[in-house]
Amino acid sequence: MFKELNPLLHSQLRLAVMSILLSAEEADFVFLKEKTNATAGNLSVQLDKLSEAGYIEVEKGFVGKKPRTVCRITPEGHAAMEEYVNALKDYIRL
Repeated sequence: MFKELNPLLHSQLRLAVMSILLSAEEADFVFLKEKTNATAGNLSVQLDKLSEAGYIEVEKGFVGKKPRTVCRITPEGHAAMEEYVNALKDYIRL
């Protein structure tokens, strides 16, 4: 019996964001938008979903007069990604 793949992480954009945050200590909204080729609106919605799940922290602030949003993966996010990758490995071992 296979574990179900986490539907929250199985989304292409959310998985891309989580993968980027695994390798980077933090990433700002502009960087994530450029790396994922997402629209600002879609990225914002997906970040909210990841944040509500406790997988990322989102910190909003300003640099001078410009707004800046910074995202970091949480320990829960690390654990969820590890579980997701292990579930994928089980499927691959077929």
